[in-house]
Amino acid sequence: MAYGFYFDSTRCTGCRTCEMACKDYKDLPADVAFRRVFDYEGGSCSLGADGTATCDAFMYHVSDACNHCENPKCFAACPTGAIEKDEDGIVFINQDTCTGNGACVDACPYGVPILVKEENKAKKCDMCRDRVAEGKQPICVEACPLRALEWGDLDELKAAHPDAVAGIAPLADPSLTVPSLLIKACPAAKEPGDATGFVANELEI
Repeated sequence: MAYGFYFDSTRCTGCRTCEMACKDYKDLPADVAFRRVFDYEGGSCSLGADGTATCDAFMYHVSDACNHCENPKCFAACPTGAIEKDEDGIVFINQDTCTGNGACVDACPYGVPILVKEENKAKKCDMCRDRVAEGKQPICVEACPLRALEWGDLDELKAAHPDAVAGIAPLADPSLTVPSLLIKACPAAKEPGDATGFVANELEI
């Protein structure tokens, strides 16, 4: 069995409650976030000679954390074996073994691991392993007011959401790591690798 996340981009309003709940629960500093909300937008509007407007502008939000991939690049890159994957498919960093090498930061196509220089450690989402062990959901899932996030057995999530996709822009190509992530794409959603849009809140994340 492997646990995974399901994200409904038709529900997400970009409120960032998931992000703030994680920061509070994990007691993270202001410049560290394990879950991030991307504002992805693009397109334009133009006014024709006859006064009519043409618009192909789009905008949507994507909530993303560690995707606890089937083939995690961070796991393969770590020179000390500090990154582990448990029997539930949860990828986590053993803080006792981590030396802050930073190879995981460079290897992850999702940009998930964060090197905390003050501690000389790499850190990331561990799917709230402590809560999962107690039979609870990850704090981000529990906190979402729009119920845009779900969590559970990945096979069960796939059965419940057969039309879900594995990635949308601005996330990485899912074929790189096979993420434990399912997404309900909103009508505006673009394919991974899309070059027509941009992350509008890059400084924030």
